[in-house]
Amino acid sequence: MTALLSLLLLGLLLSTVAPGLLARARWAGREPVLALCAWQCLVVAVLLCCLLSLLLATTAALPALREAVFAGAPSGVEAAYGLAGAEGWGRLCAALLAAGGLWTAVSLTREVRSARALRGHRHAELSDRAPELPKGLAAGRTAREQLVVLENVRPEAWSLPGPDARLVVTTGALQQLSDRELAAVLSHERGHVRARHHWLAQCAEALATGFPGVGVFSAFRDQVGELVELAADDRAARRHGRLTTALALVELNSGRGVFGSCPPHLLAQTPNRVDRLLAGEPRLPVNRRLRLTLAALAAPAAAVLLAAAPGLTALLGTSGL
Repeated sequence: MTALLSLLLLGLLLSTVAPGLLARARWAGREPVLALCAWQCLVVAVLLCCLLSLLLATTAALPALREAVFAGAPSGVEAAYGLAGAEGWGRLCAALLAAGGLWTAVSLTREVRSARALRGHRHAELSDRAPELPKGLAAGRTAREQLVVLENVRPEAWSLPGPDARLVVTTGALQQLSDRELAAVLSHERGHVRARHHWLAQCAEALATGFPGVGVFSAFRDQVGELVELAADDRAARRHGRLTTALALVELNSGRGVFGSCPPHLLAQTPNRVDRLLAGEPRLPVNRRLRLTLAALAAPAAAVLLAAAPGLTALLGTSGL
């Protein structure tokens, strides 16, 4: 049972201590894509701990399954896990973890269906004919990205992801933004579509909604909402300049008292986004980015190693190494 307890303890530490450390990391603002990778690795590690714990607990609870799992394994491997005689604890842990896994699947399915229904409704609203943007601004679009202009005096721009993605701007944005600023806004929205940020947001929302008391999932949702905007800002800034991108954010929201054409719960972030673009901090050195990437990958790797450690130890002992 050592491996099972170790996995549960690791999952507890990763879900309680690690989110706070990662949320306070100062480098995240300079490397939003790397920060998104780190958050995903953290969440995957927590889920791996639960999944592997469920496997070990079920194996302990069901002797028949245990025999099938360890069939053909060298002598001493099954004993190294200490699952024999732990049927009671195994049943309890397996029931709790299985319930959590089932609820996760239900939450994710519900979130995906809800998001698809919302996208379908919004796509239907854009089905009316609309004028296309100038050819110069349409450069770089793919066959699946359509540019749509809506009649609205309010300057706005957003994207609708999916198989037939839409990049939407209003006539107010066309009138208020310069060509370079409009190109930067479209590059920002195109970055959301091509990076599949909506998939990440759906998974984060499903986990946070399904497990409101688990801090790592709520922190994951909040951080994803911020970091995807920073990543899209960087994409636009690399192609059209930081100053142009910052000016576009300001122009889009000059009449709202805030900057940025993001959803209401993200509006307060936009002044910081503008300041960040104008500050122009350089990216982290390559060697530090590599170290941070390895540190992020270490979390899910640790879960796998903890689950395999008793078996590997038994195998090494049998081989005399």
